[in-house]
Amino acid sequence: MAERQLLVFPGSASPRLTASICEHLGCEPGRCEAFKFSEGNTFVRILENVRGRDVFIIQTLSYPVNDNFMELLFWVDAAKRASAAQVTAVIPYFSYAKGDKKDEPRVSIRARACADCLEAVGVDRVLTIDLHAPQIQGFFRVPVDHLYAISVLKDQIKARNSDLVVVSPDTGFAERARQYATLLDANVAVADKMRRGHDERAYVQGIIGEVRGKKAVIVDDFTITGWSLIETARMLLDCGAIEVSAMVSHGILAKGAAQRIQESPIRELLITDTIEYRFEPLTPKIKVVSLAGLLAEAIKSIHERTSVSRLFGT
Repeated sequence: MAERQLLVFPGSASPRLTASICEHLGCEPGRCEAFKFSEGNTFVRILENVRGRDVFIIQTLSYPVNDNFMELLFWVDAAKRASAAQVTAVIPYFSYAKGDKKDEPRVSIRARACADCLEAVGVDRVLTIDLHAPQIQGFFRVPVDHLYAISVLKDQIKARNSDLVVVSPDTGFAERARQYATLLDANVAVADKMRRGHDERAYVQGIIGEVRGKKAVIVDDFTITGWSLIETARMLLDCGAIEVSAMVSHGILAKGAAQRIQESPIRELLITDTIEYRFEPLTPKIKVVSLAGLLAEAIKSIHERTSVSRLFGT
């Protein structure tokens, strides 16, 4: 039987990342179009034959999140109705992963609702990077390949620094920080952080672990306002760290965040290219590291039915 052809289509949120991935794969992005009618309805159309082929749709869930999510559903539906053999949703940043539990009365478990919607339109597989809560993989009844940006980011930090301590900005990320520390051959510390509401402002009360005389690297899965990173950095310097850098997988960076980080004591912030929309231009302290090669290898493995676990980097 002839090998299924690989087709990679860009969603509106990820055209540059898709082009980079296709460059690594040695193929052209699939031809497609998406636009909005005057009343706000989204329209998508695939402009080439997908019958019997492996289709990968790359669509990150950044701002405007709801529009991008609905567009992704329509892309999956269009590919399935055109008889694609397998449709994989490549979601570099799964924004609604933050809604992973019912931690207040009468709230939606948003990540589960999104998983149900993707399955309802017929997605066969999901590929994503650094979910806010890894257990979200269990919300899906289809396979989920969960990659980690640390497999790429670690080389950027390790090449420049020694005598490191890896710092989690809260207890919730402490286990992941330990994995980062193992890969970087470093010790780990944890910030004692609290939030007092939904204003996205974090308050750091102390640092658990030894940081004096160390070069600290704060690690997290995403940053929106930058406050968690900044407040943690200030506390680390107060506790004797000699310098503070940070690396996060998803640099959302809402309005004001980039300049806030530029003016903060953080020496450098590494983010990835999972998010293309920018509320404001990035500042010199913020560097973007591409994950296109990692995603291309994962797509190739899924297409060739070989193991993806070798890419987990943990």
